[in-house]
Amino acid sequence: MSSLILYSAAIILFLLSYRKDKAKTKKALLRGWKSLENMLPQFLGIIIVVGLTLAVLKPETISRILGSNSGVFGVFLAALLGSIAMMPTFVAFSTGNMLLNNGAGLAQVAALISTLTLIGIITIPLEAKYIGKRGTFYRNFIAFIFSIIVAFFVEKVVPII
Repeated sequence: MSSLILYSAAIILFLLSYRKDKAKTKKALLRGWKSLENMLPQFLGIIIVVGLTLAVLKPETISRILGSNSGVFGVFLAALLGSIAMMPTFVAFSTGNMLLNNGAGLAQVAALISTLTLIGIITIPLEAKYIGKRGTFYRNFIAFIFSIIVAFFVEKVVPII
């Protein structure tokens, strides 16, 4: 139902925009298409890697490593994986959903997504150029601690909701 509402709103807004200024609307559509073309290789690569991983690992294995029963170890492992991996945020949420559907725990997926979006081990050298080594270390360290706190908070609050 919500998809229908969102698609309807997008179509209505597109028609209003097109009616107001055809040239700007066409230009915006072309920019959006170019942006999609730029993201597509990254997106497909990550989906292939996640798909192969899910094909190789059985749901029981994922559940054992990142399931609710994995506890603190699973949360820290997910946080470490999220810190190292680099993927766009919209792919992180899709990945989290696939992991949840294959037996991963809420806290573990929350730690993974949180660190994926907040920490970038790969981008540390670039970040250090702008805010310095000390600033980079503190920002990433605090983000990691925050991600662990969020994971345990999600585990305690989400089942209640």
